[in-house]
This record gives sequence, C-alpha cells and structure tokens, in this order.
Amino acid sequence: MKNKILVINICKEPLHYFEFVKPIEDILKNNKLDCFVKHYLDITEADIKKADKIIICGTSLADNDFLKDMKKFSWIKYYEKPILAICGGAHIIGLSLGYKLKKNKQIGLKEINIKKEFLGVKGKIQAYHLHQFHVLPDLFKKDNIYATLFHPEVRNKEIIENFCKL
Repeated sequence: MKNKILVINICKEPLHYFEFVKPIEDILKNNKLDCFVKHYLDITEADIKKADKIIICGTSLADNDFLKDMKKFSWIKYYEKPILAICGGAHIIGLSLGYKLKKNKQIGLKEINIKKEFLGVKGKIQAYHLHQFHVLPDLFKKDNIYATLFHPEVRNKEIIENFCKL
C-alpha cells in the first residue's frame, strides 16, 4: 500500500521552511515515503483528499500568523485519516477542538517522561521546545490525531517515522 503524506507548512517567512519543514521532508524522503509539501494558504480540498496522512509542521517563535487563519483548517474536523501536528500545528489542532491558547514560553531541551506509549516511544526523552504558547500538553492523542508541543524533527525523529507507519 502506497501512502501519500501531505506536509503542511505554516511558516510566514520563506526561509523558515528550511528549519521547520525541510527536516520533516528529509525524514520522509530518507525513509522512501511519498510526500508533498504545501503552504496552508495554498491547500485545496483535492490535496486533503489525496493525502493518506497529514503532518502539520511548526514554525518560529515569533511566527503566529497562522492563528489568524483558523478557517483554513476547518477540514480537521472531518478528516478521518492520521494527523501529526507539531508545535504550532498542535496549537491549530487544539484550537480546532475548542481548547484555549495560553502563554507558555519554552526554548530548549526539556525532559519528558512518557508514561503511556506514544507513537512507539515510552519513558524519559529529551525533547526540543520552541514556542510562546500552548494549547495542548507536550503529547496529545485523540482518535486519529497525534500532537507534540515539542519538535520531534530535531531530536526524536522516531516519532515522525512511527507516525508514518500507521
């Protein structure tokens, strides 16, 4: 079975792609996975339909423009295939599900103890955080949706790889 993975770029600045989107794209390509990247402002209904899985990437500390465009993510409510949302992507998921945005600035490594297995990972890990807000906790799972407040593309690539195996 061939999986087509849509990687959603939420970055306002084009150069941020290289820090927040390309590392995820590289993980997928290194695992010989079929993916395509689209900016959230350019996503069509056809893109959503042809994707077997979706990854919503994070962005830089000061880039929160995507929060003004939540209507662009209305498809989340009816999408039934797996979604992995990272940092800013987790904010989008949380807001889409009715949670509230709260200030919570964190930069750098933080030890997380994963008590219940999450995408094949359990126990203590070092996770890289870079955010000014949070909506959801460090890890979130509900139905087909997985979210991390931290950036697994930096230090915990197996989370992304295991998501792709779902």
